[in-house]
Amino acid sequence: MILFHIQAPTVKISNRRAIKRWIQQVLKEKGKEAGDINIILCNSDEVLELNKKYLNHNYQTDVITFPYSHPDELRLSGDVFIDVQTVAKNATLYRQTMSNELLRVIIHGILHLTGMNDQTEEELKLMRRAEDRALEQIREKKVIEIKQIK
Repeated sequence: MILFHIQAPTVKISNRRAIKRWIQQVLKEKGKEAGDINIILCNSDEVLELNKKYLNHNYQTDVITFPYSHPDELRLSGDVFIDVQTVAKNATLYRQTMSNELLRVIIHGILHLTGMNDQTEEELKLMRRAEDRALEQIREKKVIEIKQIK
């Protein structure tokens, strides 16, 4: 089961079902199924605290993934924490819509659950390619609207 937890009141997602189906499709293409996956949209302070506490990193990041299953398992479970403030800044920086950037970060976290990493240049290239493929699938459907509420 894929659940959204929106703790950041500055974001509204209009069609969560479509995003869940998209995530399930991406997982299926990798030979996986969704177990218990939580997508938590929160603020910068919360993600920074998680980054410090669990990863010993003292900096902001847009997404942190905590897998609760091994990537070799069929059913993947985990928490994907997303810093919506950093996503909004990155959307501006990379000249993307908030919707596109948030979808990229969501699928980035999901890909981490499948065992993909982004620590080396080669891993990062593979991750970006997988993100781009997944984003093409959801853009074709044109059913997603994510708004930043000011």
